[in-house]
Amino acid sequence: MRKSNCPESKMSDATITNADHLVSEAKGWSAKLLARVHSGPDDTVEAAMYRAEQKYGVPAYAFWQLRYRKPKDILVSVYMGLKAAYEAECGRQEARLRHELALVKALPSTPAREALVAETEAALGIATSLKTGTEG
Repeated sequence: MRKSNCPESKMSDATITNADHLVSEAKGWSAKLLARVHSGPDDTVEAAMYRAEQKYGVPAYAFWQLRYRKPKDILVSVYMGLKAAYEAECGRQEARLRHELALVKALPSTPAREALVAETEAALGIATSLKTGTEG
């Protein structure tokens, strides 16, 4: 039996836990991004993966792996691509919500609309000082 020149390195439990956390985080992002591009019952998940690849620039195989076979680790490029795509999608959705909030505020006030505006502002983290012109 030949002796290896490279000593066998053992990963610490902290490294394994951290890698597991990163993979789990990426899996959550990929699931949410796939849900955004999935068109409904007549659409396949695989087709959605290829559309997500075109839209977000993350390889379709990464979506497939994270959905069907959780990897032990993840490439930094895939992780950062998913993170950037998820944050950009969240930003787009928040901008749409802010625009719709402005449209609702332009309508005549009713108790139901006031409750909706208050709930939406709370979700967006807008301070009540918005009426004075400052945003929190």
